[in-house]
Amino acid sequence: MQYSPFDGGGSGSKLPDTRTTIFTVMSQLAIEHKAINLGQGFPDYAMSQELIALVNQAMIQGHNQYAHTYGLRLLRDQLAAKAKKLYGANINPETQITLTPGGTYAVYTALTSMLQAGDEVIVFEPAYDSYIPNIIVNFAKPVLIQMTFPGYSIPWDEVHRKITSRTKAIIINSPHNPTGAVLKDDDIEQLKLIVRNNKNIFIVSDEVYEHLIFDGMLHQSILRYPELLERSFVCFSFGKTYNCTGWKIGYCIASPGLMKEFRKVHQYNCFSTTSFVQFAFAEFMDNEDAYLSLGKFMQSKRDFFQKLMQGTKFNPIPSYGSYFQCYSYKNISVENDMDFAIRLTKEYGVTTVPVSSFYQSKKDDKVLRFCFAKKEETLKNAAERLLKI
Repeated sequence: MQYSPFDGGGSGSKLPDTRTTIFTVMSQLAIEHKAINLGQGFPDYAMSQELIALVNQAMIQGHNQYAHTYGLRLLRDQLAAKAKKLYGANINPETQITLTPGGTYAVYTALTSMLQAGDEVIVFEPAYDSYIPNIIVNFAKPVLIQMTFPGYSIPWDEVHRKITSRTKAIIINSPHNPTGAVLKDDDIEQLKLIVRNNKNIFIVSDEVYEHLIFDGMLHQSILRYPELLERSFVCFSFGKTYNCTGWKIGYCIASPGLMKEFRKVHQYNCFSTTSFVQFAFAEFMDNEDAYLSLGKFMQSKRDFFQKLMQGTKFNPIPSYGSYFQCYSYKNISVENDMDFAIRLTKEYGVTTVPVSSFYQSKKDDKVLRFCFAKKEETLKNAAERLLKI
């Protein structure tokens, strides 16, 4: 048996309380029981064949060596033009954009570039599961604020009360994972007020679902607001936009001063991001409809699944964006959500994610997260099984 310096209580671990992510746990359970996986957020339908062909073409053309550490300049130019068109943002592609191996990596690098031991970071729960480990591994402290159930709105009065001289950052996520909630005008005004009154606070904005927004809602990107962007790292994902989550490619936009610090961490972590994929995206982004039509497409998925679920005993909680919709099962069982999610997989062959896993306290509102970014056939089969409950 090999010896580990972290054996014996985990005292040497930077993340002693961190276990395998709930997405891996539930997906593995789905495989074991041959269940329909509506847990982990990935599409099961084909992505663009044109984009695949462009990646293949880039490889054949020899674009297989290191890309620039900041990312392919042509792609950064495309992203800057997109930010201008969609959000009115004047972004310098040379000093404000860095390509990353995924949106989660961008969030980690943003936090690592600014956090010092003892700093505090405000996190809204339920929270995407990487945020808190990212904070702890940097010897900073997560300050947890629960969103108001069942609408999952931010209680700004509590935010103001919990800001201290040690508050270094606030993490926001819109459209929100796991709930599908989105930021509104009032939320942006509250952020502006905080930044004006607290000059040392930064914002990390997770906007990986920027194009997956429904019902005519406006995506409140930080890129729309220069006074917020000056203090923000804004993180995006190509995987969520182009149905290629396995490619793990994203990017971060920030003010020049913040991006300088971001790149210090980035260059000694991954150095650069997959080159041939960047060449393909740089060309494919000329097709603006590929991302502008995504919200309408994904809304049709949400609506289709909602209609199927009307015959079940599950109660929907509104989703205005992302791949996900949460459903309450309070009329079905008093089990905790983890036990119920496991039983749903084993006995009915449908895998979900228990929303308590997005809370450090494991707060249990009897809610499960369903991913509707699936083929209609997949959603129909899942609903047929759920109708039996």
